[in-house]
Amino acid sequence: QVQLVESGGGLVQDGGSLRLSCAASGRTFSNYAMAWFRQAPGREREFVGAISWSGGTKYGYFMKGRFTISRDNAKNTVYLQMNSLKPEDTAVYYCAAQEDYFGLNYYNIGSWRYWGQGTQVTVSS
Repeated sequence: QVQLVESGGGLVQDGGSLRLSCAASGRTFSNYAMAWFRQAPGREREFVGAISWSGGTKYGYFMKGRFTISRDNAKNTVYLQMNSLKPEDTAVYYCAAQEDYFGLNYYNIGSWRYWGQGTQVTVSS
């Protein structure tokens, strides 16, 4: 069992930045791929980005360049640095974890076994 706790959400103005954190516990963190998804009101949960156990990253096509995912295995924590935020980035952001393996489809929400409770990000115009 893996427990995930997100933090760092809040209210920010258009063009601002936030850094989200996701602290993991319960298993060997370094073996896990980690991801961020988000869900805006009335919309489906969508892929933001992911980082493999070895540090390779993938992003939703409209995230790349503004968002950066990183991990600190010593702290069992994954981060999402978000810059140039826009009102359309307003959503609940969720952290997810899955033991990494060759062929894991990071983009598929069904690939991820463990989920955090989410943290709200609101970008005001």
